[in-house]
Parts: sequence; C-alpha cells; structure tokens
Amino acid sequence: MYHGVVRMIVRRRALWALLAAKLVGGWGVGWDIRWHLVIGRDSFWIAPHVMTYASVVAACAISLGVLVAETWGARGAAPGTVTVAGLRGTRGFHLTWWGMAIVILAAPVDDLWHRLFGLDVTLWSPPHLLGLAGSQVSNLGGLLIALEVHGPGWPRWAALAISGVFLLGTFYLLVDQSVQTGFHRGSVFFYTFPILGALAFTFALVLVARLAMSRGLPLALAAGALLVQISILVIGDVGFAVLEPVSTIDEAIAADPTSPVAVAHEMARRNGIAPGRSMILRWIPLLPAALMALADPLRRGRLAAAVFGLALVATSAVALGRLPALSHALPSAADSVLALVLALACAVGAGWCAVKVAEAFARATRGLALERPRLEPATAKGERPAR
Repeated sequence: MYHGVVRMIVRRRALWALLAAKLVGGWGVGWDIRWHLVIGRDSFWIAPHVMTYASVVAACAISLGVLVAETWGARGAAPGTVTVAGLRGTRGFHLTWWGMAIVILAAPVDDLWHRLFGLDVTLWSPPHLLGLAGSQVSNLGGLLIALEVHGPGWPRWAALAISGVFLLGTFYLLVDQSVQTGFHRGSVFFYTFPILGALAFTFALVLVARLAMSRGLPLALAAGALLVQISILVIGDVGFAVLEPVSTIDEAIAADPTSPVAVAHEMARRNGIAPGRSMILRWIPLLPAALMALADPLRRGRLAAAVFGLALVATSAVALGRLPALSHALPSAADSVLALVLALACAVGAGWCAVKVAEAFARATRGLALERPRLEPATAKGERPAR
C-alpha cells in the first residue's frame, strides 16, 4: 500500500509540474510567432526558442523521469500501467513522453528546413506541423494523467481545464493561418477558419467537457485560451523591451513579398493594427462556445457540436467580414450556405470522435480507481472515502 500511495503522489506532482512547463512553452511559442513577424528569424537561438525548448526539455525530463522511476521500482504490474519500449508507466505519461519526443525531433528538422528552403516562416511547414502534432499528443496525455491521478473533484476539474486550454490553444495556432487562405482566394475559402475550427475546436471542447463532466467547460476553455493569448502579448512586450532585438523583417519582406510573413504584414497594414497583436481570432470562438454550453455537450453531444459549428461560421462571417483586409474576399450567399454545410459536417464528426476518445480514456483509467481513494480525504470523521 505504501508504494501505491507514494507512486500516486509522485504522479500528481509530476502532472502539475508538466502543466507549469507547458504554460511556459506556450508563452515561448506565442512570443516566437511575434518575433518572426516583427524581427525576423535571425538565429535558432533567439530568446523565444530558448524559452520554448527549455520547457520542452523540462516536460520531457518530468514525463520520462516518472516512467523510468516506475520501471526501476516496479514490483509486478501496477494497476493501469503498460510497457512500451521497455518503459513501464501509465498510458497518460507514455502519451506525454512520446509526444514531447516528437516535439524534440521537430527542432532539428525545422532548422534543416530553413537551411534548405530559406527563413520564410509559415505555421503550416512540415516541421512546424510535426512539432504541433507532438504537442497535441502530449496534451492528450495531460488530460489522461488528470483522470489517472485525481478522482472526481476540483483538482481533477482544474487539471482537465488547464490541459484543455493547452489542447484548444494549440488547435488555435494550427488554424490561425487559414485566414490567409481567405485573403488569397476569397469565395468559400473566406470560411476556411471556421470550417477548420469546427473540426479542431469542437473536438477539444467536447472531449474536455465530457472528461470533466462539466457542461460549462467549453466556455471556460475559450475564455482561458483568450487569457493565455493576452499573457503572451505581455510576455512578448516585456521581452522585446528588455532585449531590444534589431529587426530585419523589412529585408525579409522585400526578398519575398508573397511569403506568409509578408502577407501578415499587409493584412495588418490594411486593418490598421501592428503585426501580431490582433486578438480577433481568439474572441470569435467565445460566443459559439457559450452556445455549445447551453446546448449541453454532456447530454446532447451532437446538437452541441452542431450548434458550435454553425455559430462559428456565423460569428466569423460577421467578425472577419468587417476587416478591411478581407473586404475584397467576401463570399456570396451560395458560398455561405456551402460553408455552413461543411462546418456542420466537420463539427458533428469531430464531436463523435471526441465522445469515442472520452470513452476510451474512461476505460483506460478504470484500473486506477482502486489507488486514488487512499489519497482522498474522508467526507466526515470516521467515514471512508467513496469508491
């Protein structure tokens, strides 16, 4: 029993250390994007890269350390653990470790990519997508660890909510560049952001809401992601003020006026804002998330997903349609109808996938239910905690 209690305590502390490391990593990635937009990519060892990969190393050390410790101290098969590549541990810590290993692999691939194809930056380059995919695997691992180490109650809710903000925020980064697709192509492509968002955001919101059994969590996640974005702007402003880096962005734009960075500057100029400071893409999902919560993703999952997808298209049409940078790319009525249909299909499909993943997570953590009560306080003196 002693070893089981110690094991669970270590896992819980590791979870919260992982969440702290991922928050620092999120700050680093967000600042890195702004750095590329306003300074340029002068070196791999720029400050936001150092911040990002320091957090990645910390997350790797924590997750791998737990796996190594449990493998070294294993006395038989602990409940809910599996062995992968000689390492024994829970599925959550395995997902977290292997996800972060993918992120580490993406770093030299990204450096090689820029050496071969230049310093132009797009979020949709293969090494960036590889790193973001690894980050999402790790974020799913964080959700699973929260279920493994905490029973129902506020610690589990908080851990799931924080991990969910990271999952949603990474999907935000993946989808952000789609606005440039609307800028370039117009017509139904004006709706690329809400269509991709209906697929990615719906999955994150429904999944975390069902894991936490919290109807209002979608709105909390959207609000949390907005707050994280505000903190990223603050971190970047302070970092630029302290380091005072020399910008080479004008030369980079002159060398390739069609690059994603150049397009971002042109869109910002037309909108009358500084590059990298727009918050509109973080505000747009708030109303759809609130409507999803009202529709209840716990009892009416398909309806809640459909409401979110349709509301995301409508909200995006209003918000993005008012931007001067997209005034030349406004869609027709037929384009809008097609976008609604596509977003509805994406949202319902993503919601279904989220339900299946939530069910799989519930099955995967069932074996750990016997260990958690030993650490849960009794509800009254002399009363044993519920099992």
